[in-house]
Amino acid sequence: MRGLEKFAACILAIFSCSLVLAVARFPAHSQSPLQGSAQDPDLAYLGFDRNDYPGDSYLPALKQSFSFAGYWLNVPPGAKSNSWAGKRAILRDSGFGFLVLFNGRTSAELKHAADPAALAAADARTAIENAKREGFSPGTVIFLDQEEGGRLLPKQQEYFLAWADGIISAGYRAGVYCSGIPVREDGNQSITTAEDIHDHARGRKIIYFVYNDVCPPSPGCASSKSPGLPSASGIEFADIWQFAQSPRRKDFARGCPANYNRDGNCYPPLGNSAAPIYLDLDSATSADPSNGRLQN
Repeated sequence: MRGLEKFAACILAIFSCSLVLAVARFPAHSQSPLQGSAQDPDLAYLGFDRNDYPGDSYLPALKQSFSFAGYWLNVPPGAKSNSWAGKRAILRDSGFGFLVLFNGRTSAELKHAADPAALAAADARTAIENAKREGFSPGTVIFLDQEEGGRLLPKQQEYFLAWADGIISAGYRAGVYCSGIPVREDGNQSITTAEDIHDHARGRKIIYFVYNDVCPPSPGCASSKSPGLPSASGIEFADIWQFAQSPRRKDFARGCPANYNRDGNCYPPLGNSAAPIYLDLDSATSADPSNGRLQN
């Protein structure tokens, strides 16, 4: 039996070595893309965002269709409070990645600002304080919400760049939510807000979350698990694309397919969930566009 045992041991050793070599040569791809912010330039992930937190009970059904969720660090535009506060843990435990958002200043607010850069620095500090309180680690991308389209006014540019510098200096990453829809200017030239910011970034690493709900390129209110890549938005350097808004903006999305609800909203498939909730739909090159699943 000793000879047989030695033979078996040799066979086992050869098999173990082969297995080690195979693993080394072919790294595991079964790891969830939600570990960190895995990127695949040829693969798009479907996500959603909305101003109001959908509610804990909706998360299991939403996770059937969506990889990530928008997450506000302060009061969203038009809202009176932030219902997302304190919800990072349950979203993370439910398997969602994050799209971390901070509501910035409008052009009307900046118009009479004596020092937009100082205002931006204060807002950046608030964004960082809120991000830390919510459990988002340095390295997380925080997107400044910039909803006004076309070329930014000088004070808007000054504000955004100073805000980005404040975010970057604190060890976080700066992003911007902005328009990817061309706006016609004098001389038959057109500009998008994303291109305007990109041209003024001057070496800053900015992550772009662009909205373009014009059809085409938008597919309208299409909640396919395999959405178009963000570059299909018309902004080649976009990392995230918001391709549908609720309610449908008639001035921009009037040419879209008849896949919005009659009331103009996008409603995801929720199975037997009680009441429908409307969403904005996003496509990203990562299942965790803000890298927000990292632990402190």
